[in-house]
Amino acid sequence: MSDVRPWLIGAKLENAGPKAHNRSATSYTLFPLITINPDTTMIKSNRRVFLMQVATASGAIALAGTAQAQAMVVETDAQAAALGYKADATKVDKTKFPKFAAGQNCANCTLYQGKAGAAAGVCPIFAGKQVAAKGWCNSYVKKA
Repeated sequence: MSDVRPWLIGAKLENAGPKAHNRSATSYTLFPLITINPDTTMIKSNRRVFLMQVATASGAIALAGTAQAQAMVVETDAQAAALGYKADATKVDKTKFPKFAAGQNCANCTLYQGKAGAAAGVCPIFAGKQVAAKGWCNSYVKKA
């Protein structure tokens, strides 16, 4: 066991002669398909492993992007409170926000980027967070 490299995580290949799997006698296995040869300090990998790693990485990136888009605006957020955002437009204080008129809501605002009929959608005013389709804020602009 004098050949063991403490910085390598893995197990030394047993009975690995120069002809066995085209590896030298001092090869180490880190993962089932990746081998490190300490003599050359090169990682041998095949195309299948590479494609699996690319698929995993791209899936993780896609999930991270989806998770960010799902954040909802909370009425108590500093920006939401400053703009008078309410998740239910019927609860807007008409004396505090005289601009409000019945029938105004996020779903018929120019800034609202949600799909028609959706319960919530993204609003650029709130840094890409989702707002309720039935909500309202002082930045309301009627769709043309």
